[in-house]
Amino acid sequence: MILDLFRLDGKVAIITGAGRGIGAASARALAECGADVVIASRTASDLDVVKEHVVSTGRRAAAVAVDLNDLAAVRSLAEVAREEFGRIDIVVNNVGGAIPLPFFDTTPEYLEEAFHFNVSTAHALNLASVPLMLETGGGAIVNISSVMGRLAGRGYAAYGAAKAALSHYTELIAKDLAPRIRVNAIAAGSTATSALEIVTSTPELKSMMENLTPLHRIANPEEIAAGVVFLSSDAGAFMTGKVIEIDGGSDVPTLDFGLPDL
Repeated sequence: MILDLFRLDGKVAIITGAGRGIGAASARALAECGADVVIASRTASDLDVVKEHVVSTGRRAAAVAVDLNDLAAVRSLAEVAREEFGRIDIVVNNVGGAIPLPFFDTTPEYLEEAFHFNVSTAHALNLASVPLMLETGGGAIVNISSVMGRLAGRGYAAYGAAKAALSHYTELIAKDLAPRIRVNAIAAGSTATSALEIVTSTPELKSMMENLTPLHRIANPEEIAAGVVFLSSDAGAFMTGKVIEIDGGSDVPTLDFGLPDL
């Protein structure tokens, strides 16, 4: 059965930024396909909701409330997986983001913060997890990047550059870790997460995003999570070093801040 390729029975996944949005949807989806999960985010109450869903599927969840800007805390998630479940098979580097800013407000310090939160956190978790993944034969890493890693728009210098770096980082370490560990990324388009609530709750901005997306709507987190399942499972077993675009066909930024010429 082709559906068997999507099963993850006996696997263990770590998902960062798993309290809400794409991370929470990915944790739920992986559990529904049979995986036990380590879920991490800043807010314990958000993780409790996700954990409850995971348990309802018959799977196990270890919830870790930490500041994922702290690289030591990120690295510790690998040890949590070892202690709770004895292995790591899947890593989903979902935590990230950076608020778009005009050029002169994008300081070098802010640019470094964006790289830290989007790229360094992923590398820290991968470095800690890969040795444990190799102990059981290998596994899969999925990095959640963004369509803004390949599109250009005013105000996106920090966010876009960091996501572009994460996408190319994916391609680079896929070479380092082949053939035992597959590494892929998802370049997500505009998705209805809590990070976009300020936009989606404003009719004019929501309409702009929908109209600038060829499919004329914003993605649901579950649609990105479906890509995570594919790349994590045997359904995607012949893929590595790829960035899958789940973006509604976007070829321009879907949010134009109307920043004027200098």
